[in-house]
Amino acid sequence: MTKLSLILFCAGTFCYGGAQVAQQPAAPPTRQEGFQRPVKSPEIAPDRHVTFSLRAPKASEVMLTGEFMHGSKELTKDAAGVWSVTTDPLPPEIYGYNFTVDGVKTIDPGNAEVKTGSTAATIQSLLEVPGDAPAFYDVRSVPHGEIRMIWYESKSLHTIRRMTIYMPPGFDASGRTRYPTLYLLHGANADETAWTKLGHVNLILDNLLSDRKINPFIVVMPFGYGAPPGTEPFNGSFTGISDTFSKDLLGDVIPYVETRFPVYKDRDHRALAGLSMGGVESLTIGLNHLEIFSYVAGFSAAIRPADLTKDFGSFAANPQEANQKLHLLWLGVGRDDGLFGATDSFAKFLDTAQIKHTYQTSEGAHTWIVWRRYLRDFTPLIFQ
Repeated sequence: MTKLSLILFCAGTFCYGGAQVAQQPAAPPTRQEGFQRPVKSPEIAPDRHVTFSLRAPKASEVMLTGEFMHGSKELTKDAAGVWSVTTDPLPPEIYGYNFTVDGVKTIDPGNAEVKTGSTAATIQSLLEVPGDAPAFYDVRSVPHGEIRMIWYESKSLHTIRRMTIYMPPGFDASGRTRYPTLYLLHGANADETAWTKLGHVNLILDNLLSDRKINPFIVVMPFGYGAPPGTEPFNGSFTGISDTFSKDLLGDVIPYVETRFPVYKDRDHRALAGLSMGGVESLTIGLNHLEIFSYVAGFSAAIRPADLTKDFGSFAANPQEANQKLHLLWLGVGRDDGLFGATDSFAKFLDTAQIKHTYQTSEGAHTWIVWRRYLRDFTPLIFQ
């Protein structure tokens, strides 16, 4: 082979070999350093044991608190830095819970279901433990109502606000059918969406309507603060908050609803109910305005026994008129609720004044577990 031929042969071999190298499949990408499979939490076993897990390799302590337990439980860390704990079997319900990592309270990063409200104090992860059959607050194969979010101008408070409105299945907007109205109030740190997101009000009423336990009515859920939470002076009493919110409810919310929806405009077809802060708002506003409301209810109402005479003295001064005008005064509180004593004091105050009322106590604490049940128990008693 001549020198020129050798050069050409080597050049061809190099090019061919280079083409071969270029055609070789690329090596699979390596995982980025530090990549870890997400931790699944919570995990619900068929027997309703629930396992909570959290990856926190640098943490020194992880604790679990929740509405399904008293106190807290300590999680145990494995070699991979994943902390976990398994509960005893839990009754079917919807529960709120939190982790506390080295003293810092947080939600479960493995769980997308989160309870929120108008302040950070409300934030919790949510656990729903299913039962063998649908619960009274579950979706069933029944006709469903509609939820609307309404923006309105509050001339009383000089601002734009929101309310949530539930309209029953088959709602007739033409005006040929008129509906009673339940004004339903949330508690402290929550907002106008709480009764739908956490209270399942629409599903509860859809089911009650399907079971023919209630008649159709509209539910109006306004924002229960007169000003953004934390901006009004608070001395342990919600009376001041009730005063400013009352202007909006009576001066703006009710007129807005009654000029835009086919509802009755008399006291016999208006009810006012609420929980905790909303419970004391319902009682103080409703019982002092019997010309507007004929059904009034407080669920775990945040009453101060020291304020009973000041807040309800005028109402209690004429029991004959109160008993004549009130179609129903309903109170409910859980026996493990910190406000049990306050509600009990109010019930005794009503007894002394000889004012008729229904007083229901139950198992449970200051939670949505109790309030969903009270809504189920109270609503069949109104607008019958």
